[in-house]
Amino acid sequence: QLGFITRGWTYVNRGLEAPDVSVRVELTAPSGDTWTFGPDDAAESITGSADDFCLVVTQRRHLDDTDLEVAGDAAAGWMAVAQVFAGGATEGPKRRS
Repeated sequence: QLGFITRGWTYVNRGLEAPDVSVRVELTAPSGDTWTFGPDDAAESITGSADDFCLVVTQRRHLDDTDLEVAGDAAAGWMAVAQVFAGGATEGPKRRS
C-alpha cells in the first residue's frame, strides 16, 4: 500500500508534476491473495507479485529484472523513477540482464 500511495511523492521529490492519469495496481500477495489499488477502470496498470513491486519502489531491483507487467506510459514512467522512501531523489539499480 505504501508503494502505491507514495506515487505522488516520487514526482514531488524530483520537482516534477505527476501525470493526471490513474493507474491500477494488482499484486499477488505472498499468501496468494490479490491486493488491488487504484480505480477499477484505470486505463493504465501494473500487475505482478507484491515482492517485485516492493523491490522496484524501494529501488532494490530494476523494473526490467522483474516479472511486473506495466501497461501505459504513465505507469511505465512511474516505475522508472519510483521512490517510496524519504530523502533526496535517487536512481535505482541498473538493469542486470
